Amino acid sequence: MTQHLRLKKNADKRLKAGHLWLYSNEIDNDQSPLKAFEPGAQAIVEAAGGKALGVAYINPHSLICGRVVSRDPNVRLDRSLLVHRFKQALALRESLFDKPFYRLVYGEGDLLPGLVIDRFGDVVVVQINTLGMEKVRDQIIDALNKVIEPSVIVFKGNTTGRQLESMAPEIEVVQGTLPERVLLEENSTQFEARVIDGQKTGWFYDHRINRARLNEMVEGRRVLDVFSYTGGWGIQAATHGAREVMCVDASASALEQVKSNAALNGVEDKVSTLMGDAFDVLSDLKAEGEKFDVVVLDPPAFIKKRKDIANGERAYGRLNREAMRLLGRDGILVSASCSMHLADDRHIDLVRGAARHQDRNAQIVHQGHQGPDHPIHPAIPETAYLKALGVRVFRD
Repeated sequence: MTQHLRLKKNADKRLKAGHLWLYSNEIDNDQSPLKAFEPGAQAIVEAAGGKALGVAYINPHSLICGRVVSRDPNVRLDRSLLVHRFKQALALRESLFDKPFYRLVYGEGDLLPGLVIDRFGDVVVVQINTLGMEKVRDQIIDALNKVIEPSVIVFKGNTTGRQLESMAPEIEVVQGTLPERVLLEENSTQFEARVIDGQKTGWFYDHRINRARLNEMVEGRRVLDVFSYTGGWGIQAATHGAREVMCVDASASALEQVKSNAALNGVEDKVSTLMGDAFDVLSDLKAEGEKFDVVVLDPPAFIKKRKDIANGERAYGRLNREAMRLLGRDGILVSASCSMHLADDRHIDLVRGAARHQDRNAQIVHQGHQGPDHPIHPAIPETAYLKALGVRVFRD
């Protein structure tokens, strides 16, 4: 029998505005006690007056205790709905990209909260971040085979989202045999996705458009790619005419992959690597008198929670100041952030402050966000997280 989850009076406003989340303090525990719901179970969500608002899956142990999967109370999260949502998501990506390399499903942005799927041709990597999605694990596999027929399906769940839902980490090839190399193409440049041992799904598609914009500005220039991971920015700069690229990362294995990706594209003679802490490396390069025409800063999230904002902003400010010290007279800085809690205006202000600290002028020539295969849900600000500024830095 289907359970019903009753909201408190006026607690339905956000839901009616389009949001998909329910918080535990919005639930009428007298009418529908949260403790009565099995974690991951689906329920019909009702307004205080009893009107059905849709269907959500429930986790009574989480602050976000419910996530809406359909506005139709007669629909359930099952193979049929997954096939429908996957087809909707695929139609968008196929209208945007001519090759099958993209984020196929972006959680709430594709009305599938708790689910992320990246596509690398015939290989798909699935991240399940909630118990509600874990309950339909087999149906996800069936729906993928119905819609895109991948040769290989990898489930890779080692995210903080799983930890918050008390789910064990997992890395498992659930269908097919994973090839020795999983290749992708982005902006006419080839890369190997480190599906098993790499970060997240093995690649970050979200900066595709921002990288394409930078590719238009690197001809004949010397480029420094900081927090390079496997070379997403730097290798593309090299294939688009940069005369020299230096990739900096704290991971030796990531830098080995930079070398492999450079060789894959025939630009190994242009690309060098330097291992170390980014702040230390920037300081050392300045002491050595190095100068670059372009510096790319694409750090991990310095602000993961609201309580981290002050310290995180200080770190972003310092990072941008150190990078600008390495730019020549008329250089380009790419300042990126994947911290959702760093507001756009604060990001701009940090870059402005860094320029003034160096007694330089700054002109923003590109202001970018995540690519269209990471569609933003207009009612959920948390789905908009990525920022990238292309900044010309010069003296009077």
